[in-house]
Amino acid sequence: MANSRTTRAPSRARTAPKKPEGSGRRQQTVTVEKLQGMSQRQLDNLFRRSRAGDIPAGVADGIVIVARGRPVSRLATWVGGLGWRGKVFNPAGHDLLNRISPFGLPAVRAKVSRGTSLLDNRPTIVLDYSQTSFVAHYIRDEIREVAPGLYLGIVYWAQRKTINFVLDFRR
Repeated sequence: MANSRTTRAPSRARTAPKKPEGSGRRQQTVTVEKLQGMSQRQLDNLFRRSRAGDIPAGVADGIVIVARGRPVSRLATWVGGLGWRGKVFNPAGHDLLNRISPFGLPAVRAKVSRGTSLLDNRPTIVLDYSQTSFVAHYIRDEIREVAPGLYLGIVYWAQRKTINFVLDFRR
């Protein structure tokens, strides 16, 4: 007599692979000091992982970042030579003014809007100088919030990525 028992195929239910203990990645706090120590690849990856956040309002201290292991560009030297100190955002006017010189004098206006990043085609906050400044006509900045009140920025010159900067609103 033949065996009438049927065998079941193994279950094909999908389960998430188990992670070894201690392999969970904790969200690390982003600080200006940590940003200044990052390589260009790390800065780009952080920018890609970050959300645009809200369009900021008010005064931000600015820090130019030339990624570790990367030669200082002519643009970074030029910006530092002007004594760039940060930006003042005016949401009502959809614009900003850069703070220039040791005294933080307002100068060099940009239009502020939401847009698509040249880096990864995701939403970002765009700071566009093309219609507002003769000096910075070819400049486009993009910013994303990497920690509450802390924005990482990318400077593009004629759509070529140049340097990074940080805007710190946490005073």
